[in-house]
Amino acid sequence: MSILASGHILRWFARPLIPVVAGLVILLAVTGILGLRYWRDREALNVSLTHSRNVFETFDRLKAIIADLEAERHGYLLTLDPAYLKAYGVSDESVRRQAEALQALVAKDPLQSLRAEHLALTLSAKLKEIDDIVKTAARESGLAALAMIRGMEDIRSQIDLMVDQERLRQVDLDKAADELERRRTRLTIATVVFVVALAGAALALARIEARRRRMATEENVQLQSDLLARDTKIRRLFDSNIIGIIIWDLEGRIFEANDAFLRIVGYDREDLAAGRLHRATLTPTEWHGHDAQHVAELERIGTVQPFEKEYFRKDGSRVPVLIGGAMFEDNRSQGVGFVLDLSELKRVEAEARENERRYREALMELAHTNRVTTMGELTASIAHEISQPIAATVANARAGLNWLGARPPNLDEVGQTLGWIISDGMRASDIISRIRALIKNAPPQMEDLEINQLVREVMTLTHSEVLKHDVTVRMQFAEGLPPVQADRVQLQQVVLNLIINAVEAMSHVRGGARELFISTGRNDTNGVVISVRDSGPGLDPKSVGRVFEPFYTTKSEGMGMGLAICHSIIEAHGGKMWAGANEPRGAAFQFTLPLAQETARIGKAAPAPALG
Repeated sequence: MSILASGHILRWFARPLIPVVAGLVILLAVTGILGLRYWRDREALNVSLTHSRNVFETFDRLKAIIADLEAERHGYLLTLDPAYLKAYGVSDESVRRQAEALQALVAKDPLQSLRAEHLALTLSAKLKEIDDIVKTAARESGLAALAMIRGMEDIRSQIDLMVDQERLRQVDLDKAADELERRRTRLTIATVVFVVALAGAALALARIEARRRRMATEENVQLQSDLLARDTKIRRLFDSNIIGIIIWDLEGRIFEANDAFLRIVGYDREDLAAGRLHRATLTPTEWHGHDAQHVAELERIGTVQPFEKEYFRKDGSRVPVLIGGAMFEDNRSQGVGFVLDLSELKRVEAEARENERRYREALMELAHTNRVTTMGELTASIAHEISQPIAATVANARAGLNWLGARPPNLDEVGQTLGWIISDGMRASDIISRIRALIKNAPPQMEDLEINQLVREVMTLTHSEVLKHDVTVRMQFAEGLPPVQADRVQLQQVVLNLIINAVEAMSHVRGGARELFISTGRNDTNGVVISVRDSGPGLDPKSVGRVFEPFYTTKSEGMGMGLAICHSIIEAHGGKMWAGANEPRGAAFQFTLPLAQETARIGKAAPAPALG
């Protein structure tokens, strides 16, 4: 559209008369602007020259009056003739007027204005001095009075200084006048050159216009041929039935459709000819609002981006489609639509969702199996942990019977013993509850957890295993950690796997201390970080990046799923897990978890972990 418009403008300007007239208008405008600037500069220069002449004339009158005043002063002091005084008085007033006129003329020049003010003060002082001497001249000798009066050379010097300044300005004005004359000459020459060039351009454009008309005829012939070829291509696309194509109007009537669209909706040519195909009847009611929005978009911009909807087939079933369209340029009430059948795509998507669901269920079963297997490996440790409170309960019960059999019975000791029995029973019940929770295959339950307390609970289950392998445990828990939102069983499984792996790795160490270091703290992203470090043989630097891959293991009897499941659980909770070396020896496994409020803001964690 823009290309055609620009081509039309170029052809319009190719006509000779139009560029010539445009050039003349431009020339007239430029000449007028430059002429106006020249006239303004000329007027300003004339004003400056007139002002300069007035200043010089004032200087000349002031010097002449000062000379007359000096002559009259000398004449009176030499002769004491009153006739000189009359002229002297007139000259005195003239001096004052000319000094004021000079001040007014140079008021805009700070330096000259200051000099004129100083000159006026000097003249006033000089005139006052003369007045005082004239008043006393009659009582003193005229020659003596004459000798007392200083000359007026300093006044003449000031006037000469101001005259020199004005002459310098006069030189600048003369230069400006010469520059204006040169500018007028250049403007005249440029105008003549432009007119000549414009005339030559007009002749050249006339030849171009003739050639353009000849080429336009050839282009029209070619354009008709191209239109026919394009119409053939469109008709071929319409008839190819690769995609459904319909011709419709804004009211929803479908005038034309290819076989591909008719197959999508299950109608035939007779239904199309009878007018039974209409957007309102083909579209389910819940899609009418969307259709109204897209029709408004078509009316506004002429096109609509592809969007999904559903059509009714002739048999009443529904078919999902992807549809887009555009209005015709020559008829804004009709347009063309392109329809793609999404039935197969939706079927594939449904199968993919079902496969994903099955995968997650299998993964949940695998995670449960991993927990049960771990519990089986810890059977001896768990039995030992449970046997301790049971043995303590039996011993306390016997002690209580003994206190009851005493004469008299010691009821205080019996009460204390019963309290110990209750405490040991609760301890055994707590251990059994944790074991049942880990073994039970229940759906994830997100809750706010204190990470330090959770690690201690897991350490209770592995206490005997740690003692059996002569492992020293150090724990460093940060105080005041905010809660994390997680599934307790899944998080316990992660910590339990990391501790059991560390203990098993250190069980093969023959020399050196076996130390397990567990710590909690805050990380840089305002979350919680948990670290499990051991002093075992460590990880192979070449394969450290594969430790979380499914079925990768360094154990001869391992399945390679424990760390993969742990990694998936942490990622499902919005955290990260990584492995590295522990200095000076051993391996370090760390993972982070977002805080409870951050997890709630991002969204609930995935109900089932996915292997990454």
